[in-house]
Amino acid sequence: MPQKNKLKLGIPKGSLQDATIALFERAGWRIYASGRSYFPTIDDTEIECMLVRAQEMARYVEHGALDAGLTGNDWVLENQSDVERVTSLTYSKQSRVPVKWVLAVPEDSPFQKPEDLAGKTIATELVEYTKRYFAGKNIPVKVEFSWGATEVKPPTLADAIVEVTETGSSLRANRLRIIETLMESETQLIANKAAWADDWKRSKIETLSLMLNGAMDAEVQVGLMLNVRKADLNNVIGVLPALNSPTISQLRDDDWVALNTILETRLVRDVIPKLKAAGGTGIVEYPLSKVVL
Repeated sequence: MPQKNKLKLGIPKGSLQDATIALFERAGWRIYASGRSYFPTIDDTEIECMLVRAQEMARYVEHGALDAGLTGNDWVLENQSDVERVTSLTYSKQSRVPVKWVLAVPEDSPFQKPEDLAGKTIATELVEYTKRYFAGKNIPVKVEFSWGATEVKPPTLADAIVEVTETGSSLRANRLRIIETLMESETQLIANKAAWADDWKRSKIETLSLMLNGAMDAEVQVGLMLNVRKADLNNVIGVLPALNSPTISQLRDDDWVALNTILETRLVRDVIPKLKAAGGTGIVEYPLSKVVL
């Protein structure tokens, strides 16, 4: 009996692990990671999962140990990995905004710009990218790998750091100030080039991309349905920032129609009162599982 096709998928271990598993669940896949196993189970017989540090994911995907995986664009650039970038998924452990790699120095230091650090020591986990960044500016610095707790190293163990941040709160708590942003990064679904060229694997990866993006888009949008008199329909549509043209259905009463649409969650508090004022009634807001365009 021929062996069934399998997609070897890397799930980022560490800070992104829980957020990634939660995203997959919203997209329709349940991943069970328990104990010390690096091979979580998934309720899809066509996928085999492996937990891999995000820092190493791109190398394993590039070399074919994994067909696809999720990791930050920062680690793809750090490793200069030759992989297929399938889609960007803007989520992180705290928020839905890209993270930033920044050059930071002690608040009371004299350094104001990267050039001021010539001949100084920079501590970071993003070693190779940082080296290339300073080399590109012709600024001679010593870049040291940091095993963790990078924020506490200046000024005793390093003159400056290159560190990732979402909100900047940890840097401020350690009395550091940012003097330069080296890059913004977000999570990406990446694929091995050979796997991407395989019709079955590419189709499976594209399905993952479609559903993961649909789940993410649904997170920040809601459905809205309401009834409106035909005489007021244009006024209602005029205040409705729809994702697409709203769906309009005839009700039993010929003078009334039902309207169904999607809008961003952040707009609901402003839009509903305007809909009410424009003649909308029976307004119902409901959550969405996925939005696929």
